[in-house]
Amino acid sequence: MRIAVFGANGPTGRHLTEQALAAGHEVVAVTRRPGSIAERPGLTVAVADATDPAAVDAAIGGTDAVLSALGARFSKQTITTYSASATAITEAMHRHGVKRLLTVSSSIADPDWRPSGAHFFNHVLDPLVNRRLGRTLHEDMRRMEAVIRRTDLDWTLVRPSGLFEHPVVTGYHTAETSADGVFTARADLAASMLRELEERWYVRTAMGVITTDVKPNIAKLIWNEGVKKK
Repeated sequence: MRIAVFGANGPTGRHLTEQALAAGHEVVAVTRRPGSIAERPGLTVAVADATDPAAVDAAIGGTDAVLSALGARFSKQTITTYSASATAITEAMHRHGVKRLLTVSSSIADPDWRPSGAHFFNHVLDPLVNRRLGRTLHEDMRRMEAVIRRTDLDWTLVRPSGLFEHPVVTGYHTAETSADGVFTARADLAASMLRELEERWYVRTAMGVITTDVKPNIAKLIWNEGVKKK
């Protein structure tokens, strides 16, 4: 299968690209930074801003499916990356007759998501980080989901919990709407997307993904995902 991966040079996109190539797929790695990804057998690089309709159209042409791992940082300002890119991508897919779309969203998009047994997360971290610091980001994720839901594509909204780095795929669990857990390794997120691409269990619905076999070091997670990235 020939797959377009948006956000291919991002943290999740790199896992997606490598795992897709290892599985024998052809990958069109879409990035807005020229030279950030080197072409090699099975991998083509398309330079495109995901919110630019013409550039997105050119990147999607000739593909069989689109996987989006685009991301944005927390900001007090209004964020439009998710919804604008979803509009450009879905419109280009319609023009080219590409039906299958998997897009990374977040468990936060489910208003009823409250992982069981996670008192500190539910009552301290979630209200402070996700609902306050990440408010504008998650608002745009919800707009993105609404854009995608209005299409007739074979879409899956992929909702991980708190993302962290782990070098290899481990045990993970998926569930409709959202999954009952606090953390998701990016390698597991990528693996779940590629499995869903083939198995199609969650077409035209949301798929929650959580990691079950490993847990991140919380201090290291805060440093890597918050302090170090700023």
